[in-house]
Amino acid sequence: MWRVNVFFFNSGHRFLGITALFLLLSIVGCSSGGGGGSSVEAGAPAARFSVSQVSGVTPLLVLLDASASSDSDGQIVSYQWSFGDGQSGSGVSIGHTYTAAGSYNVVLTVTDNEGKTNTTSRVISVSGQTLSGTIGVAPGVVVDSDVNDPNAAYVNNDTYDAAQALPNPVNLGGYLNEAGSGPNGDSFSVGDYSDFYSINLVAGQTITVSIEDAVRGNLDLYLYYDDGTVDPANPDYASLGTGGIESLTVPTDGDYFIQVSVTRGYSAYTLVVGQAAPSNVAGQLRSSDAFVAGDVLVKFREERSGLSTMRSPEERAAAVGLQAKAGGSSHRLPQLMKLGDPAGRNATFTTLGLLANSGHRQFRSSDSVKQLKLETLQVIQALRQRDDVLYAEPNFIHQAYATPSDPFYSFQWHYPLINLPTAWEMAQGANVTVAVVDTGVLLSHPDLAGQFSADGGYDFIIDDARSNDGEAGIDANPDDPGDGAGAGSSFHGTHVAGTIAAATTFLPATGAIGVAGVAPAAKIMPLRVLGQNGGTSYDIMQAVRYAAGLANDSGITLNSSQRADVINLSLGREGGYSQLEQELYTEVRDAGVIVVAAAGNVNSSALNYPASYGGVISVAAVDINKQKAPYSSFGTAVDVAAPGGDTRVDVNGDGYIDGVLSTLADDSGGSLLFNYSFYQGTSMAAPHMAGVVALMKSVYSALTPAQLDLLLLNGLIVEDLGAPNRDDIFGHGLINAFSAVAEAQALALQPVVDTPLLGVSPAALNLGAVESSGTLSVGNAGNGVLSISSVTEAASWLTVVAESVDSAGLGRYRITVDRSGLNPGTYQENITFVSSSNTVVVPVLIQVVAQNVNADAGYHYVLLVDVADFSVLDQWSGPVQGGRYPYQFYNVAFPEGREYYIVAGTDLNSDGWICGLGEACGSYFSLGNLRAIGVDGPYTGLDFTTGFSSGIQVNSLLKAGDRVLRTESQSAPKQLRRER
Repeated sequence: MWRVNVFFFNSGHRFLGITALFLLLSIVGCSSGGGGGSSVEAGAPAARFSVSQVSGVTPLLVLLDASASSDSDGQIVSYQWSFGDGQSGSGVSIGHTYTAAGSYNVVLTVTDNEGKTNTTSRVISVSGQTLSGTIGVAPGVVVDSDVNDPNAAYVNNDTYDAAQALPNPVNLGGYLNEAGSGPNGDSFSVGDYSDFYSINLVAGQTITVSIEDAVRGNLDLYLYYDDGTVDPANPDYASLGTGGIESLTVPTDGDYFIQVSVTRGYSAYTLVVGQAAPSNVAGQLRSSDAFVAGDVLVKFREERSGLSTMRSPEERAAAVGLQAKAGGSSHRLPQLMKLGDPAGRNATFTTLGLLANSGHRQFRSSDSVKQLKLETLQVIQALRQRDDVLYAEPNFIHQAYATPSDPFYSFQWHYPLINLPTAWEMAQGANVTVAVVDTGVLLSHPDLAGQFSADGGYDFIIDDARSNDGEAGIDANPDDPGDGAGAGSSFHGTHVAGTIAAATTFLPATGAIGVAGVAPAAKIMPLRVLGQNGGTSYDIMQAVRYAAGLANDSGITLNSSQRADVINLSLGREGGYSQLEQELYTEVRDAGVIVVAAAGNVNSSALNYPASYGGVISVAAVDINKQKAPYSSFGTAVDVAAPGGDTRVDVNGDGYIDGVLSTLADDSGGSLLFNYSFYQGTSMAAPHMAGVVALMKSVYSALTPAQLDLLLLNGLIVEDLGAPNRDDIFGHGLINAFSAVAEAQALALQPVVDTPLLGVSPAALNLGAVESSGTLSVGNAGNGVLSISSVTEAASWLTVVAESVDSAGLGRYRITVDRSGLNPGTYQENITFVSSSNTVVVPVLIQVVAQNVNADAGYHYVLLVDVADFSVLDQWSGPVQGGRYPYQFYNVAFPEGREYYIVAGTDLNSDGWICGLGEACGSYFSLGNLRAIGVDGPYTGLDFTTGFSSGIQVNSLLKAGDRVLRTESQSAPKQLRRER
């Protein structure tokens, strides 16, 4: 017969419940003994108890029953328990949970009605839980073979003969240091100055190095053809910046050597091949960019004493080992400096600490221009490290975006293409000034007479050889002397100016000559910056400053009524982002001046500047059929399209090539003959847009750059071409002059307009080499009614399914990919969301890698971290094993509700910290979703992935403020808590 027991529970102890009660009764009923006892005095009670289990793993629930205790001459009135862990309880039967490993002596004290007592005890043995899991590594992830961590395997890759072979695509983590620089480790004493890698690359791929800390270390990137003539003193391509990113674009298919080298300090880094290059990255210095060899643009810090307070530009230049070339009348303005002759450069290198004995690379090349370009980048790199220098940049070379043509034609098909005749009925550009920053303008051209601004313009070319005008330095004469150097000149600026505002006579008036301009009542401000062999960044920036009414080298600062309303830049360069230029265009935009620029004539998505700067309207080109012009650049920076022509064809059959017709001249015979001719290019498209903006400003003078952006974004002033709404070919569409003027008139009346705007998040999806699915959130980022009309994707490996959307098609979409059947490589396809308002294109990128790639994220440290204070309580470490890291933590306890995170990573620089930029990092469940492990588990299957993060400080995701995790160490190297 079962004995019925009464249970008492102290607060804080777990309630047993019916199941536990039955278990306890069963154990008591089957027990043949109780707890141990001691000698009992006469008349004292006898203490006995049974336990449900005497050993187990945390959290261990032990059920205790003292009902076997007895008193021969009375009754027991008190049952007191001491559980051995500092806690106690009372009652005949009770349960207690042990959350920490250890041996606990449970003591029962019984007291009878006479106050007599007796005790007995029992030892409970508790061991901790074992937490285990596997950390996976994505294919294509590789680690530098000679990092600083003493625990990692070490294989030298310092020369191209010992180059480490890489897969393609690849995501690599590495480390470099000068001797005696950085944390103690394998390379601390002797240094690790270079890492060489051998790899097969495809034209157009990008190589990007992300530097952990550009303050503590400066790393450079070099690319060599694997043609048997690798010479570190004569690299084929170089990126020598001072910021956090270095990148190069692969020129042709083939085998290459990649070199990452350190010029100062130490740093971990990531090297990525196969993904898109970072855009608009400040600090990059690439030898492949077009800039004036030997020229350096410098701006000093105002708050610094010394150089900034010197009286003359010559003194400031000499103090940094250079020669003054232009500008710098005030230390607050940029100054153009130059390197001296080869003999004088030693003094420059001495001043800037660039001599060979200082550890800096000495270039030598049979190509003197190439060598001077590399030395120029070295000087800029050194200047950027000075406390008194705010900016140091190359003097980039820009080219006009047009190809000269001989024939001319009097019919301008490109104006009806954008509905100009109807727009002219509403506006002609009165009281608006458009600056033409170009080759200058032929001021005597009969079709431009009377079309110039009152200030007269300016010539900002400081190089007399480039200027070719017979006048020393800059001057107040923007007339174009020609750039033909013995052949026919382009008179590019004259052609651009004629498109914007050639004199135009409207019926029934008579006496018209030549061609019409888009905004014939507007005024042209001619600013000369392009001469023989193009123009420089410094000259162009000075002209833009002049046009916008900002301080400049001319000494003339135009007031708000004199300055330009619109600036046209039918010029540019491929690549070569400049922070100085971006800041200038931001300043100009903030002043209310609208800047329009040619997108480029290279028929690629490569960024062209200044068109790709924020705040600049980038204009692509179409032909007579409203199709993309064959030369027109495209990509994410394109805002709008306009007629640029195609001089290869005569589609309309009028006997003349289908270029853009405008004002020109011919000086090939030795004398100047004014005429008209056909050109093609985005240089011709840009002035169409600038002229239309002038028409808009003439009816609504308060038009701001932001308002123009919104009109483009909402498709209100364009004809949609190509994919619905915005695309990378035509931007928001072909400019419509009639719609543009009508919208400007509406703005003048201040109408209220709904502005629905389709938004998709994230803007791009990179599933890498492992992930097979992702999600996109689609919604209305503006106001008004918006609906999705179509969602399309072209690739057979890509599928889009509406997972949770409303009747308008807004909501969540599931993206899945199928890599089966795809060859190794990087694949990108676009998903196009077309709405009733605009179109959004989301690129999806995946990687397919060969099965034999040995994925290795480096020697890993897996940390058991207390959620409460991020202290590290245990650590597992080891190398990769078949592309995985199997880890275990033994004897883990959960006292007082303790919870744990599991975080893993490398310590390539051996500083005792994991998860820095350039180091691998991962966590359970994921970096973006840390999951705590508590007393209820889970304890096994704690799997996650690790890898290198490029450019994102993963530490910020660890929910511990700005802290990163520090591995257990007594000093260096790290010490494990126990042997595994």
